[in-house]
Amino acid sequence: MTTSHGFLWLTAIIWGFAFVAQSVGMDSLGPYSFNAARFTLAALSMLPLAYLFERHRKADFVLTIQAGTIAGVILFLGATLQQVGLLYTTAANAGFITAMYMLFVPIISLFLKHTIARNTWLGIILALIGLYILTIGPNLSLQKGDGIELIGAFFWAGHVLVVGFYSRKVPIISFSIIQLVIVAICSWIMALSFEQPTLQAIQLSWLPLVYAGIASSAIAYSLQTLGQKKVAPSSAALILSTEAVFAAIGGWLLLSEALSSRELAGCALIFVGMMVSQWPTKHLKSVAPVAPAN
Repeated sequence: MTTSHGFLWLTAIIWGFAFVAQSVGMDSLGPYSFNAARFTLAALSMLPLAYLFERHRKADFVLTIQAGTIAGVILFLGATLQQVGLLYTTAANAGFITAMYMLFVPIISLFLKHTIARNTWLGIILALIGLYILTIGPNLSLQKGDGIELIGAFFWAGHVLVVGFYSRKVPIISFSIIQLVIVAICSWIMALSFEQPTLQAIQLSWLPLVYAGIASSAIAYSLQTLGQKKVAPSSAALILSTEAVFAAIGGWLLLSEALSSRELAGCALIFVGMMVSQWPTKHLKSVAPVAPAN
């Protein structure tokens, strides 16, 4: 295993355990308040990266603002649904369902006239069967939290496509900071409208906020960027898809969450589906680059 592969594995671990941090953080804060504080911290933590790597780079300022705003609105919707969903489901379920965005990307790409490899179709079918087993109750009803996470996964997929479209046109770190600022502003509006965030509540959640805001954003983003420089996109996606597994491990270790045999079977099928769909092929390229779901 190369250093680049190690960076990607570490990124997957950080992202997986972020689901635990997000769940614990809501012991004191509401979902909107948690995201408001988290993404404010994330934006501030990435400012040094912009200074180090992009302060001398010339770029289209208007296009960068436009791209960051569009991505930020989509990211806000995905992050909000993910955070709200965690009120009603486990970190493991949230991790595996959110990771379905990797399979929704090629489905959405069909409307953009992209081709889909056979292994991707097989992976989608396996994952959908796993999703049914994991989320559908005995009365053929979708569990509330799982349903919210599933809707959020479509926005994560849309975010991947938007990032893929703009990533070669704008400075990526500046673009990321702008989208994080947009998410923070929208989250603060929601928090102040529907919740009553206090400084004391934020202080009580400082550790989950630091982890979700800095480790899962600035640090993991940097590791992902370093790793993907020397690893093929399909191989990178294969490694990063394991974040769902680490979310389940984190939930088990830190939150004492337990999965039934049915839920384990569903998670296993979703994971196998993601692995199959992202398996490197010789003749086909992935339809879009990987983007973080946390």
